[in-house]
Amino acid sequence: MTNIIIQLSKYLIIVLMAVYTFSCFSIFTRNYEDEEKRVLIRQDVLLFLIQFVAFGTMYLATEDMRILFLYAALAVVLLAVILLYNLIYPNVSRLVVNNMCMLITAGMIMITRLSADNPSPYGSAIRQLIFVVLGITFGLVVPVLIRKLTFLDKWTYVYAAVGGAALLAVALFAPKSGGANLGFEIAGINVQPSEFVKILFVFYVAASLNKSREFKNVVVTTAVAAAHVLILVISTDLGAALIFFVVYLVMLYVATRQPLYAAAGLGAGALAAVAGYHLFSHIKVRVEAWQDPIGTYSGSGYQVAQSLFAIGTGSWFGTGLFQGQPDTIPVAETDFIFSAITEEMGVIFSLCIILICVSCYVMFLNIAMELHNRFYKYVALGLGTCYIFQVFLQIGGVTKFIPSTGMTLPFVSYGGSSMLSTMIMFGIIQGLYILREDEEEKLEKERESRDGLGRTTPRKTRKAPKSGPKFEEVPRQRTRKKQRTHSK
Repeated sequence: MTNIIIQLSKYLIIVLMAVYTFSCFSIFTRNYEDEEKRVLIRQDVLLFLIQFVAFGTMYLATEDMRILFLYAALAVVLLAVILLYNLIYPNVSRLVVNNMCMLITAGMIMITRLSADNPSPYGSAIRQLIFVVLGITFGLVVPVLIRKLTFLDKWTYVYAAVGGAALLAVALFAPKSGGANLGFEIAGINVQPSEFVKILFVFYVAASLNKSREFKNVVVTTAVAAAHVLILVISTDLGAALIFFVVYLVMLYVATRQPLYAAAGLGAGALAAVAGYHLFSHIKVRVEAWQDPIGTYSGSGYQVAQSLFAIGTGSWFGTGLFQGQPDTIPVAETDFIFSAITEEMGVIFSLCIILICVSCYVMFLNIAMELHNRFYKYVALGLGTCYIFQVFLQIGGVTKFIPSTGMTLPFVSYGGSSMLSTMIMFGIIQGLYILREDEEEKLEKERESRDGLGRTTPRKTRKAPKSGPKFEEVPRQRTRKKQRTHSK
């Protein structure tokens, strides 16, 4: 009977996840605030149902009471997140909050399942939950700082100096881990500074390009950005170097609208990739594993091959929780968690995770387009690009679409640095969303004041233009159309 329940549960989880994912995009078509609230409440219900079914299934498979305690703790933490964001920030983007909670849930489910077979059972799951609580604390404080600190665009070279010094310290003093200098171990916890420096890097580039987009300043900004990337290459932290490079290229092109800069950047990146392949044996090993993981199965291709076996075993609907062998995938909790999720929860569930990440990125771009302050526009664009490109690198690596870079899947993979830095990024985005709401409320009050002085009839609601607005000059257009219902 237990096996039947476990097999049925995987289909129920997939259906709940598919409905949740559909609502992530259907909410953009809602014209009234009441309709949006109903969709968001439905998402919350689906979120907690998925938790209940998944952790209930794992309890039936193991009969271990510790799983129920983890479930209760996770449910309480995420319920507190949703309520606190609504109480402290009424204008917060509920969609981003819900997506954040869903990704954390998916990660906690798989980390709990994987840590059951560890020498210290569920130790990783407990630590990850602690990281979630710490991250949420930062995530709740950051929006206040973004709203109150009006001088963030003035610290251009402070961001560059602090970020460059942190990366240089890692390159010079950090021990090797997996062939790369990644970070330091503090009180038994691995701290990876590059996860936090990428936020400082985005702020530096945004502040510099906001100050001036003339050729001279572009050259200086490019030199500083190249120094960051070069330090990461020396540390052989190639995944982070690639993220820094792509983020800078996107921000530069959007700010200057010069195709020549983009072409020159792509050309320089291609040359750097070829040079890196010949200079670093670490890169050669990963490229060989990518080209033929089966042929190099006994060596460098073992990780990628096991990842592909897991994805193929899971197929569309997965084997079911505790019915597969995701623990045979090397570093499954961090670098290859997407493969572990696919094996036991199915390709459909994994595709839903990708779409949820995409919906977050769409929201980030929407916020960037509607902000009046150019500095904050660039910040939102840079953080959004940083987030979605890291998702691409992680999933592309484990599916053999690109060579593996060892990146984590934000909010899903195990890791304190990844969790905290991503939570700070989302907190900044929420702060920018609140700033946008403040801007709009101010404009509406000014409009009402003008209408009251110069008009005798109420002004009609202005329709949004059909064509998409340009990134630089953006008319007022809401992501969420708040309209009042009229009685007939």
